[in-house]
Amino acid sequence: MMIKALYPGSFDPVTRGHVDIIERVSKSFGHLYIGIIENASKDAMFSIEERLILMEEATAHLRNVSVISFSGLTVKYAEEIKASALIRGLRAISDFEYELQLASTNRRINPEIETLFLMASTKYSYVSSSLVKELSLYDSDISFYVPACVEKALADKKMEGK
Repeated sequence: MMIKALYPGSFDPVTRGHVDIIERVSKSFGHLYIGIIENASKDAMFSIEERLILMEEATAHLRNVSVISFSGLTVKYAEEIKASALIRGLRAISDFEYELQLASTNRRINPEIETLFLMASTKYSYVSSSLVKELSLYDSDISFYVPACVEKALADKKMEGK
């Protein structure tokens, strides 16, 4: 039986920190779904379609990874795709407090689905999508923080005036 996991997030945009987590997790599961959440409460820079394309490009080298989008409760979507684990990346202790609340809620809804926390690699422990967008806005070099496809997409957005 192939063990599946779901790594959910807004990924607006995907960073090298996200890709690092994905690469590390993909070695431990038969299949890893990257679930891009259609979150109406967040003001996204990139559309769902753009984020899907960027994530697909950033993870194209990984054979056991699929990129999908979904809305609703993450744990319910994990049930739907028969994932046995939810993957959450942690950068700092402040992330853990929030993630623990989510994990506890998800466990209450479905105790069969485990939440696995993976610490960010030290070199990416401070990288966030928000940081990347702000650096890009002020013409800083973001090549360390994001895959080349995202760097280009951010430059294109800037040219469009978004």
